[in-house]
This record gives sequence, C-alpha cells and structure tokens, in this order.
Amino acid sequence: MKKDFLKYQAQTTPHPLAIEITHAKGSYIFDTNNKAYLDFVAGVSANSVGHCNENVNKAITAQIQQYTHVMVYGEFIQEPQLALCKSLAATLPESLSTVYLVNSGTEATEGALKLAKRYTKRSEIIAANNAYHGNTAGSMSVCGTEQQNRAFRPLVPGTKFIQFNSEEDIQKITSKTAGVILETIQGGAGFIEPKNDYLKKVKLRCLEVGALLILDEIQTGVARTGTFWGFENYNVIPDIFITGKGLGGGMPIGAFIASHEIMDTLKDNPKLGHITTFGGHPVIAAAANATIQEINNLKLAKEALRKEQILRTHLQHPKIKEIRGKGLMLALIMESPEVADKVILQSLEEGLILFWLLYEKRAVRLTPPLTISDEELIKGCEILTKILNNIG
Repeated sequence: MKKDFLKYQAQTTPHPLAIEITHAKGSYIFDTNNKAYLDFVAGVSANSVGHCNENVNKAITAQIQQYTHVMVYGEFIQEPQLALCKSLAATLPESLSTVYLVNSGTEATEGALKLAKRYTKRSEIIAANNAYHGNTAGSMSVCGTEQQNRAFRPLVPGTKFIQFNSEEDIQKITSKTAGVILETIQGGAGFIEPKNDYLKKVKLRCLEVGALLILDEIQTGVARTGTFWGFENYNVIPDIFITGKGLGGGMPIGAFIASHEIMDTLKDNPKLGHITTFGGHPVIAAAANATIQEINNLKLAKEALRKEQILRTHLQHPKIKEIRGKGLMLALIMESPEVADKVILQSLEEGLILFWLLYEKRAVRLTPPLTISDEELIKGCEILTKILNNIG
C-alpha cells in the first residue's frame, strides 16, 4: 500500500510518516500490524472529542439516513445547518450572531477577508509575521513567511505585516485598513500567546480608524485553550472570527462569524458575495452539533486547563527549554531542531504520535483529543521522558 500511496496520492513533503491505518478509537490509532499509537496530535487539533466518538457517529448516521447534500449553501432551510448556526451563536457574544458555514479553515479565512473588504470598502489587510491562516492563495497572502510564499508569488496584493505582540507596530493600522487578521495564539510560529493586553490594544486601534479585527480561532477555538473560544482568555471581542478544525469532531468544516450588519453585506451589491456548494453540508453540520454538545456535556473546556497541568507537571526535563501555549494546545520547545526531530520520530516508534510546527523548528506539538484520559496523558509523558533521557 505504501508504494501505491507514494505513486498515486499527491504528497506534501519528501518524507511522509506513511503509517498504514486500519482504524482509530478514542485516543488511539491502529496500523495494519495492529500496533496502537497514542495520539497526542488529534489530526492537528481536529479530532477534538476523540476518534470515532460514539455520539458524533450517531449524529452522522442519523443524518445520512435523512438526506445528504440537497442544494448550494444558503438556499434551502436545512435543520442541521440552522441548528449548528444557533449552537455557535449561543457560545458567543451578541455581536457575533451570524454564521457562514464553509468547508475548511482556509475557506473561512478567504470569506473573512472578503467580508472585511466588502463592509469597510477598503482594500488593505494587516497581518502578522509568521502567521498561518491556510494555504489557498488568498490565505497565503496573509501568512507572513516568505520561505513558504515565495514559490507561489504573485499572491493577492494589499497586505502589510506587523510583528505579533509589538505595540509599536499597532500604529501601522490606519484609515486605509479594511481588516487586521491575527491568530488569537500564533500557531505555526510556536504557540505564542498575546502579552500585555495586546489583542485589546489592537481592537482599540481598529475602533479608532474604522478597521475590523479578524481573529483566527481555527486552532485555539472549540474548548482547546480552556474557554470555548480562545479570545475569551484575553478580554477582547473580534468583529469577525474564523473557526474550523475541532468544530467538526473529525469532519471537514469551517465558518466565519460576524454581526448580522456586517455579514449582510455579502448578500447584495453584488449578490452571491460568497458562495459555496458543500459548505454547511448537513452530515458535517450534524457532526459539528454533536461535537459542541459533547464538549459542553463533558465540560471539556475546563478539563483542558486541568489536563494542561498534568502535562506540565510530568514534562519537567532539562532538554525541554520551555512549554508554550494554553490548555491542550502546547508546544515543547527543545534545545535544537535536531532534538525535536529525534523526539517526534522516536516517539512514533514507541507508539506515541507527536508532530512538528510549521515555522518553529525546535517545537514538538502536543494537541491531544480533549477527551484524552489522565492515564493516557501520563503514559504519553512517560514515553516522552524515556526518549528524552536516551537522546545524546
């Protein structure tokens, strides 16, 4: 199967992990040799309530038996779509009440950028250095790393970059700015949190000049950082925000969300300001609704903070220079990229799935399912510690 995988399926790196998967359940993934891998990555934060969650699967099965795709998004009233939009609105401040469901996080980014330009009638976008918001052309235009972007230029023009957490750079947001797009916690850059009320200060500057604040919650949202949405940790409310990944409970989804006033500008002058065929797919919407219910019923946001402390307590090692992040979105910063590579690859041999970050090469990603047990967390930490002890 590996030979066919490399021949017929497009690859994203020269050296894919290439584990041959048969099934997954809870916090474990199994290969064709029936080897169990404890999953500390959760499909890069996507499997928020574990693999093959029973309640999510029930919702998927029930919806498949009723109908799947029936019409492009926004034309027919479909109960799963509407229920999901209402469920999302219930988790949010009143100013974020209108939801546009799409297929992925990068499409949510694209929609949010278009919305900011449409509402403000401006064209300039401000983004952060070392940001990651997706990999389509528009999303890459607001990803501030030339190493990734240079092979694909020209991208969408009109973006200026600032340094995340730089208060001096906030003044670069002007009356020409349509929107400022930031990750609530920078992901690919190394799980960097905002400091000294940085996000609040950016929002105040946006209010001064009439720009919109767009917060990217594709990784930080859906209970991963101890509150349902990451921005709740920092006492700021965005004008538009983006979600995806963990919202689908393992199914592909994205959404951009704003006030009714802002979102309403996409429906006319011109009509069809943003369209999608499969966005809000009823089966995926049903899965997302079940995911939200599972998170709320099990109080997984609060649990993420408690489980963070288990990880921090059991990962005290001289080769770990720093643990960044919040809740179950943590990055172990090693002394070098070489050590990080060894940890990730040797952990795989020992049955523990870890992963890299895009730009911070010293980092080891820890983003397990929110449903992971205390015992599983401790087991993973023991494997990690054993490997760190044996690395020269």
